[in-house]
Amino acid sequence: MARESAPQRVRSAARRASAEPDAARLEARRDLFALLHEARVRRATDLHIATGMPISARIDGVLQPIGEKVLDAAGARRLACALLDPAEEERLEEAKDIDVIRLDPERRRHRMNVAFHNDAVGAVIRLLPVSPIPLAELRLPPIVDELAHRGKGLVLVTGSTSMGKTTTMASLLDQINRSHGRHIITIEDPIEYWHESLRSVVRQREVGKDMHSFADGLRAARRQDPDVILIGEMRDFETIEIALRAAESGVLVISTLHIITVERLMDRVLTYCPPGREGFLRGMLAEALQAVIHQELLPTRDGGKRVACEILVASRAVRNILKSGSDAQLRSQMQIGRGIGMVSMEQSVNDLLLEEAITEEVAERVLRTYASLA
Repeated sequence: MARESAPQRVRSAARRASAEPDAARLEARRDLFALLHEARVRRATDLHIATGMPISARIDGVLQPIGEKVLDAAGARRLACALLDPAEEERLEEAKDIDVIRLDPERRRHRMNVAFHNDAVGAVIRLLPVSPIPLAELRLPPIVDELAHRGKGLVLVTGSTSMGKTTTMASLLDQINRSHGRHIITIEDPIEYWHESLRSVVRQREVGKDMHSFADGLRAARRQDPDVILIGEMRDFETIEIALRAAESGVLVISTLHIITVERLMDRVLTYCPPGREGFLRGMLAEALQAVIHQELLPTRDGGKRVACEILVASRAVRNILKSGSDAQLRSQMQIGRGIGMVSMEQSVNDLLLEEAITEEVAERVLRTYASLA
């Protein structure tokens, strides 16, 4: 009988473990699922597992312990790896971190990053909604709904980490899917929201499983008769260039960027640009852009969350600013462009304050931050 190769042994072990998980792993899974359930009951967005601290959950934007026991290295690894199969644990040992999506017994989705920290293993787990939130429920300005009905160009959803960018993108896509008969292709790493084909045909592809990279997936998507392409994140020049060419050719492209204010949009994009091509990239982005939705996810008085956002619409003046490099003028454009749907962060925060959705302390903190960044 032929002996199995090393990769074959890893795959065989993974299949055996998947079929017959041992008692210790089953117990670890039950413990982790109980923690995830508790986190959802407390309306948390993330669960943190780390050596030397209790299990913590991000509730109303703040990390709070949801248990008293301080985890040692073995306990942290036991929970962090509870939902990984042996092949994935092997990848973790080699790469030192791994991203996976996992379901709990109620079929709720969780995005997990399991990684080494100070030679110990921990995890950060994002608790994902079961399905996209209807766009109307996000209570965003009316221009956002209008963007879902545009046929071409680039729509960017921006903000810092954990500000709801992926949720807004998913809601935009859901609105398109319910309203139009279009071909939608998503390129994600990993897939966070599943979209059932409704009026549109939706094909979702995951980096590492369905293609090698964002750029590879985007090149293929352009040959697949797309009407809408959603890109989980634009994180390299090749992806940005192909996305802008798709947007210029008549496809609606929706993606995210991590920036702290709208004025930093071009600074962020240009960090990926090879020397000597800055003018080319500025021109392409200025012509392709439809709008930027820049978000802050704020805690509300009732313990929930609301989005405060500033929206930059690509008017002629905005396009000229992006081409010329006078990016500091973008904020004044948002303040004077209300007639075409633009919104400033100050206006959005003050509207939430007048609605009594947020406290004065939250409003002051956000506006103070934006004033310091101006």
